Amino acid sequence: MEKTASKLNYNHTITACFVGYIVQAIVNNFVPLLFLTFQRDYHIPLSQITLLVTLNFGIQLLVDLVSVAFVDRIGYRASMILAHLMSAAGLILLAVLPDILPSPFAGILTAVIIYAVGGGLLEVLVSPVVEACPSENKEKAMSLLHSFYSWGQVGVVLISTLFFYAAGIERWKILAVIWAVIPLCNAFVFTKVPIASLIKEGEKGLRVGELFGLKIFWILLVMMICAGASEQAVSQWASAFAEKGLGISKTAGDLAGPMAFAAMMGVSRLFYGKCGDRINLERFMIGSCGLCILSYLGISLLPVPQLSLISCALCGLSVGIMWPGTFSKASAALPKGGTAMFALLALGGDVGCSAGPTVVGMVSGAWNDNLKLGILVSIFFPVLLLASIFLCGKKKSRAG
Repeated sequence: MEKTASKLNYNHTITACFVGYIVQAIVNNFVPLLFLTFQRDYHIPLSQITLLVTLNFGIQLLVDLVSVAFVDRIGYRASMILAHLMSAAGLILLAVLPDILPSPFAGILTAVIIYAVGGGLLEVLVSPVVEACPSENKEKAMSLLHSFYSWGQVGVVLISTLFFYAAGIERWKILAVIWAVIPLCNAFVFTKVPIASLIKEGEKGLRVGELFGLKIFWILLVMMICAGASEQAVSQWASAFAEKGLGISKTAGDLAGPMAFAAMMGVSRLFYGKCGDRINLERFMIGSCGLCILSYLGISLLPVPQLSLISCALCGLSVGIMWPGTFSKASAALPKGGTAMFALLALGGDVGCSAGPTVVGMVSGAWNDNLKLGILVSIFFPVLLLASIFLCGKKKSRAG
């Protein structure tokens, strides 16, 4: 255990981790709200703006991969502080660099790279830090933890929208600096809170090669890929569904689409976080997969646009447990998995987050922008996740 002179306890550590996921929600969801502003004010073409999304995701994938090599060496405390400082620095530089560099796009790109490193580290670190904290029901804590990303996503969109309405979109740089205060404060908190070791004293975590030699790990990795894909295949296209199907504005589409999806996903995680000690995790995940499959069918096959939009919200409800539930099952199946396991599972989740929307987009594009058909084909992901849960239940790790 990492000792600290502070009198703070592990409940404070868990709370700081909750805020850590809010920070990740800020760095992932704030800049996309400014894409049209960047295009208008800095004359940046959409092709370059798209690169911001790709780069943010790519950097986080890279951090997931390389974190295996250094997190255990420098420790979870130093890594967590670094993650928050990088997130804050990226947000602050976002408000500064576009106006002082010769190319505004280069300034935005630099800021995105910096905060993407912070976001990628948070994704790797937050779950194992919570998992290591002494608690009566780790599945509940993990689900409640991940709900804070959903609430963070809702909060970023709502608060930013209200700020832009009240102060004007042209003052977005002020809001960027305000958002940066949250990771700066949380970095200070992580200098004080106690942080437990993920692996028992005298033991070593499994290495990457050892994990790859375990069938149970491959099943869990497939589960993470499918969890990310099942979530993002609908989430990324929910706004387009709202605009196209209901003929409403972009702002209203964002509120009715991705915000409703995120809110329902947060409700699901909050519910299990509060009642998880009375619910079997595997059964809850199986039921969620079933609801997810039904919601995909509703989105794709129901002829009434309003019903398709309701199915989008139900999809958010259904996918809530998938990501944190897989982390919990991995921790139970491979208690010696350590940093390498969490980093590789985060990598798998990010691959799924990219694969899901990509499949929807490719299939839709091939069939005259038919989003419903793209979603229907992507039903493969929740179906495969359901099969993997059943398979995981039959496997027992010899590494525990």
